[in-house]
Amino acid sequence: MQRRLVLKSLIAGGAVFSAAGITWFSISPENQPLTIKQTINTLNTLHMILVTQSESNSEYISSAGQWKLGQIFEHCAQSVEYSMTGYPEHKSALFKNTLGHIAFSAFSAKGKMTHSLHETIPGAPQLSLNQDVSYYLSALSRLRKSLTDFESYAGTLMPHFAYGALTKAEYELAHVMHINNHLSEIITRT
Repeated sequence: MQRRLVLKSLIAGGAVFSAAGITWFSISPENQPLTIKQTINTLNTLHMILVTQSESNSEYISSAGQWKLGQIFEHCAQSVEYSMTGYPEHKSALFKNTLGHIAFSAFSAKGKMTHSLHETIPGAPQLSLNQDVSYYLSALSRLRKSLTDFESYAGTLMPHFAYGALTKAEYELAHVMHINNHLSEIITRT
């Protein structure tokens, strides 16, 4: 009986380390600064493009993924907000202490995250299907506000639904990598 338990533990451990290795080698390092300030600068640029798009009735910015721009901005804002207010649902403690911890460590080391770009936060309200530019601007403003709120937040941060407890510096990195991963699907045209 104990031999079976040992074998199961070894197999599970091997699977965890294999997943970590695949994650590690599949992510290329990030080259831009991983700060909220840099992210807000990027979002400000997107805001200017959206305003121009709104005024000219031409499409200068769009999403290449399954989600529309507003959904991307809203989802990223939810994640930042939940770090301060608490995530609605969590992965198991076992997940957070194994795969979640390994994934965050790999992402942190590379300075870049990769994840399913159309997967909602567990338990979060449904993302709006509104495709109006004014909604995109509103969702983008919400994201920028969530980041400035996070920067000035002095309270206790809530555990991440997949990574568990994070320091403020770790959360900043997680938020920036998460937003950058989603912004990789945004196409701008001039």
